[in-house]
Amino acid sequence: MASAKTSSRSRGTSVKENGTKLEDGLNVFKSDRFDADSYIQSKCSLNEKEIRMLCSYLLDLKRTSAEEMRKSVYANYAAFIRTSKEISDLEGELSSIRNLLSTQATLIHGLAEGVNIDSLSLKASEGSMVNELLLNGEDREPSDLEKWSVEFPDMLDVLLAERRVDEALAALDEGERVAAEAKETESLSPGILRSLEMAITERRQKLADQLAEAASQPSTRSSELRAAISALKKLGDGARAHSLLLNAHLQRYQYNMQSLRPSSTSYGGAYTAALSQIVFSAIAQAASDSLAIFGKEREYRSELVMWATKQTEAFAVLVQRHALASSAAAGGLRAAAECVQIALGHCSLLEARGLALCPVLIKLFRPSVEQALNANIKRIEESTAALAAADDWVLTYPPTSTRQSGRSSVTSLGNAAVFQHKLTSSAHRFNLMVQEFFEDVGPLLSMQLGGQTLEGLFQVFNSYVNMLIKALPGSMEEEANFEGSGNKIVRMAETEAQQIALLANASLLADELLPRAAMKLAPLNQTNHKEDPRRRPLDRQNRHPEQREWRKRLVNSVDRLKDTFCRQHALDLIFTEDGDSHLSAEMYINMVGNADEVDWFPSPIYQELFVKLNGMAAIAAEMFVGRERFATLLLMRLTETVILWLSEDQSFWDDIEEGPRPLGPLGLHQFYLDMKFVMCFASQGRYLSRNLHRVVNEIISKAVAVFSATGMDPDRVLPEDEWFNEICQDAMERLSGKPKAIDGDREVNSPTASVSAQSISSVRSHGSS
Repeated sequence: MASAKTSSRSRGTSVKENGTKLEDGLNVFKSDRFDADSYIQSKCSLNEKEIRMLCSYLLDLKRTSAEEMRKSVYANYAAFIRTSKEISDLEGELSSIRNLLSTQATLIHGLAEGVNIDSLSLKASEGSMVNELLLNGEDREPSDLEKWSVEFPDMLDVLLAERRVDEALAALDEGERVAAEAKETESLSPGILRSLEMAITERRQKLADQLAEAASQPSTRSSELRAAISALKKLGDGARAHSLLLNAHLQRYQYNMQSLRPSSTSYGGAYTAALSQIVFSAIAQAASDSLAIFGKEREYRSELVMWATKQTEAFAVLVQRHALASSAAAGGLRAAAECVQIALGHCSLLEARGLALCPVLIKLFRPSVEQALNANIKRIEESTAALAAADDWVLTYPPTSTRQSGRSSVTSLGNAAVFQHKLTSSAHRFNLMVQEFFEDVGPLLSMQLGGQTLEGLFQVFNSYVNMLIKALPGSMEEEANFEGSGNKIVRMAETEAQQIALLANASLLADELLPRAAMKLAPLNQTNHKEDPRRRPLDRQNRHPEQREWRKRLVNSVDRLKDTFCRQHALDLIFTEDGDSHLSAEMYINMVGNADEVDWFPSPIYQELFVKLNGMAAIAAEMFVGRERFATLLLMRLTETVILWLSEDQSFWDDIEEGPRPLGPLGLHQFYLDMKFVMCFASQGRYLSRNLHRVVNEIISKAVAVFSATGMDPDRVLPEDEWFNEICQDAMERLSGKPKAIDGDREVNSPTASVSAQSISSVRSHGSS
């Protein structure tokens, strides 16, 4: 026991000493002259051993402190939990008390400002009526009308309390009639009459408020809503009644819309259909109720139209946000078109009720649809460019078609025959995407996007033609002139068959496939299916000038490819790889000697031209089955290109006219034979155009005039035309590899050839005169 006291006393003494030391240690911080920097410097002047001892001391102090904290928590844990629970319970009770006090205050405030004030005002007016009756009753007995006037307000209050609207309306009408008669006959004193009128006005306002409150409740049934609105209109507050009717329908369809939960993965068409059903059904019901209750009064009709337009605009915003925006951004034209078609389909049903709201939707949907339209056009262009980079330029039938002995494949579809033409892989893909594109755009005719669609497709086709031009050898230097070609890579068409396949692609797309697909944009194709098929093409041409102009632009784009093709082949014929010309004046002015010693034959360049045209004609006969006219026009254009080059080559004619040597008889003989050879094979091949005929005659006239200027007579030098015809015919047979025909079996010249011979003879006569 004594040792315990001693130990406790020693602990107490040590605690006091430690407290005294701690207080002494803190005194230095309480001084006004305490300098933190000096204090830090003094305490930090320790050696390494002292610093280690200080760190060890601090760690021991940390462990001791943590142990004391743990013991304190365990010792007081139960009290802590109990206190926390009591605090939580107190907070809950305080919150309940606060809510109760707030509810009581609201009730008291409502009673004080609402019911009591109304009842006091009503009682005051009724009390004044009773007091006046009592004052008058001192002299006489109250009349039945005066008694009815006193009882009338109470009867109205009963009807209003029991929600007997029709009876209340009838009672109000009766009260107004009685008041009007009493005012005319002066059967009621002014005070009683004034009190009666005040009671009628106040009950009328109270009934109107009751009806407005009922119309504003979402739980009110449609029949009850119409009855309330009709009663409110009878009370003379038609503007308020109509606004409440429209607002009630707005609240109902907004409530129904809460079940719609669009998401990024949901189907846009389904969301649009559900939303269209809700919104336009509500607008239709509101229009029906408005017509039934308010008739066709202009004021209410205008408000209905403005309200319906506002709801349609809100509907369009929702469809844009949850369906159209994503489809348009991704280029989903079909999805966007389906959403628009669904919305317009529901909206058009309102036209029977006199609400033409489709133009509102079209105006709001148009930007998104145009975005999807442009994205699709861009996709067609990029996909076609990618395929053109790897196209082998070999004509094939579509993958689903069947070949039939070299002719265009025919697929039976009902009673119609659909011809499957041969195209290269990139053109097949281009055509397929265009067909699908027009099918997607077809439902959007009401949005008047036909012009923009045709312009976009023309730009895509023009870009494709630019790539076909790039595929022609020797056209690389013209890339800068191709708009939209950019840095697109395209596989070169090395052989003539591949190059003619380029023309087959462009011509078939421009002449048949694209115009046929574009007819899906024609309203005639949708509205009048029973008209005479024989009249339909003519009607289409008369009714759709925009498509006719578009088709002309497609043909002009193909003509660019055709011109480039002809120009490249003409240059290959005329010039060597080193840049020398095969068509020079020296080949004519250097001819000297005796005409009988010359083995007359067309010049090599015209021989090559004939062979090239024959080869191209054979290739074109296989590629342009059923479209021989295009092949003929192509050969005609190539021949004209070579002859026009000769006609416009000023250096050639300068050498002929003013060269070191004049054009001699043999040179004129050879020149005339070459031109006659061109006329003969062009006439035989059926590609002798009027322009070519004219240019050749002009060239001959020019050469004959140069020869005549030397003083010689060309008629004495040149043989008869029959001789030239025999030489040309023999040359064509030898160059084409045909056996020489017997004179009696030789094919008679075509009428064109006869005309050509006569024309050349006339040129000779004119030149020598």
